[in-house]
Amino acid sequence: MDRRLKLQELLSSIPGVTKAYFQPPPSISMTYPCIVYQRDSVLTQHANNLPYRHMKRYQVTVMDYDPDSSIPDAVANLPTANFSRHFAADKLNHDVYTLYF
Repeated sequence: MDRRLKLQELLSSIPGVTKAYFQPPPSISMTYPCIVYQRDSVLTQHANNLPYRHMKRYQVTVMDYDPDSSIPDAVANLPTANFSRHFAADKLNHDVYTLYF
């Protein structure tokens, strides 16, 4: 199975998440609380001046009306997750993380 699809499955299985969206188009109507994620970067490790390992980094955003939601804590507990920032917009709380997967 594709690693991104495994990440989709993992994010969708977090309790309280109604849906996880990968790079949703602006025309889609999202249901909240949800997770929106997109590929952000790639970490390449080298040996003998040649790349031998690539790890994709994703930006994962938890969007919820509840400022005390447990969903951000669940994302923060995922391996390699790092909190980036929090902001509020359109009556929604956004918690942004980076995650290598």
